[in-house]
Amino acid sequence: MSDSLPEGDPTPAPSRFSYWIPVALVVGLALGVAIGFLVPRGEALPADDSAEAGFARDMTTHHTQAVEMGLIAYAQASDPEVRTMGVDIALNQQGQIGMMQAWLREWNLQPTGDQPAMAWMPDGAESVVNGLMPGMATPEEMTKLRESKGIEGDRLFLQMMIKHHLGGVHMAQEVVEVSKDEEVVEAAQLTINSQQREMTDMKALQEKLGAAS
Repeated sequence: MSDSLPEGDPTPAPSRFSYWIPVALVVGLALGVAIGFLVPRGEALPADDSAEAGFARDMTTHHTQAVEMGLIAYAQASDPEVRTMGVDIALNQQGQIGMMQAWLREWNLQPTGDQPAMAWMPDGAESVVNGLMPGMATPEEMTKLRESKGIEGDRLFLQMMIKHHLGGVHMAQEVVEVSKDEEVVEAAQLTINSQQREMTDMKALQEKLGAAS
């Protein structure tokens, strides 16, 4: 039996390419770790209660959910552009997780700390609702996304990921304002730029799919 695509269907099935996704995630994580270690630093290292450490820990948690959301979209989305968007976000943010975890090891700090989420931001703790940082999906929302199918699932992913990116951009903007660490500031600014571009692309996809933002 041929495993070619049905005639008239130009969309590649995710399952035929899914074997390389875990490998790509591991590679992305490793590259992020390497980048985090290779960038030279001054003598002063961020402390355990610093904005830099808080940002690295909180953004790791934030990114981890985005990776899961992106992989769900890659596996289930009906629109090929939504699938591509999902896997791109997953790979990019997995690499950033590796970089931030490398920072913490370089600073001789643990992956998690004693401070509450967002405590490194002025009034940041007040923005945490039921343990979730800004933009993060609730367990119920994640379940709904996993169970969603077809174009409605595509629309739900875009809606949730735009909200997620807005929260991530807010966190990155805050650390740009308060941090004196050049590497952290540069990485945060790159995060802002990339996620704003992705939001623009996702809003265009929403228009294509007739989804409300």
